[in-house]
Amino acid sequence: MESFKIFYERYRNYVLIFAGILILFIAIMTKAVSTVVGAINVSKEYKTSQTTLADKQRELSEIKKRIEEAKSKEGVQLIKAFYKPIDQGFDTEAVIANEFGEILMLIRANSVKARAINYTYDPADDNFVKGAKDAFNVAKLDIDMVANYKNFESFLKELYKHEHFLDISSIEITPYSKNKRFLLIKFQLKLYAKK
Repeated sequence: MESFKIFYERYRNYVLIFAGILILFIAIMTKAVSTVVGAINVSKEYKTSQTTLADKQRELSEIKKRIEEAKSKEGVQLIKAFYKPIDQGFDTEAVIANEFGEILMLIRANSVKARAINYTYDPADDNFVKGAKDAFNVAKLDIDMVANYKNFESFLKELYKHEHFLDISSIEITPYSKNKRFLLIKFQLKLYAKK
């Protein structure tokens, strides 16, 4: 036992230095291993992100290509033609009458009830009247309607499919107070015809 004490006294500093170096080595290795593992994870995430980005860019280019194909196929259909009456030289009311008749047929076909219709021919605030009064006839229709949701939706879809250019200026919808299934609709529409 005494020999151990002498050995300990003699080499104590070396043992402490060795223990310190061992603890420092373990700490450095732990830090290094966690850094290497983190770098490997970041590298894997980067590769995954690159693959995902390439896939998304490929999808985006395919979608853009499909949109361009659709535009080229339907390019003519995207721009609606102005109504052009067969007979020339009539006033705005006579020219717009046929176009208005088509709108009334859409209203009836979709079971929408028109309560009141007010007409304004060639309204001064319309841009076509301001800029090209000699080329276009314009009729602004203020229509008060009653319809249920489904019928009004189908009317709007049919109006969207209408073959001639028209402008839906405003739509105000309020539910009917006595029966919420029905709508009271203030609808403003502008019809255009070439002179």
